[in-house]
Amino acid sequence: EKHGMVYNEVVSVVPRIDVLINNAGFLVNKPFAETDVNESQKMLNVNFLAPAFLIRELLPLMGQKEVTHVVNISSMGGYQGSSKYPGLAYYSSSKAALSVLTECLAEEFKKDNVFFNCLALGAVQTEMLNEAFPGYQAPLSADTMAEFIVDFALTGHKYMNGKIIPVALSNP
Repeated sequence: EKHGMVYNEVVSVVPRIDVLINNAGFLVNKPFAETDVNESQKMLNVNFLAPAFLIRELLPLMGQKEVTHVVNISSMGGYQGSSKYPGLAYYSSSKAALSVLTECLAEEFKKDNVFFNCLALGAVQTEMLNEAFPGYQAPLSADTMAEFIVDFALTGHKYMNGKIIPVALSNP
């Protein structure tokens, strides 16, 4: 079976994947009607298609004898029923697509020892938050959220599969 360049590079370093965290994110804070095709396409590519293609490419290294837990990082903006904000339509929609992909893959691979969950993050003090909400001070630091994500990636699959979990003290 032919594999792509990403697979070949990864398999040369590791024989299997136990945890994959997809934390890619690109945001342009601009009204929907003013967001150009290139900006909207880049948000879709980075926030949804890149993680989807990476998962597909690395599937042969997942869920062999050991469990694999794929954790997709989404946003409260892409979480159904959460607050929505002007200027973030494309970003939020691309993160919502990643959330639904998580549910679909959990169902498709539930018998293959590969678990998929999605964390929909609220406000975390990052450069992206500053872009979306200039001057806003988040209740959580990036380091604090990273600790939570690592712990969840290592243990969350023992309790759930195919879930979209809101992780937010505030939104924003």
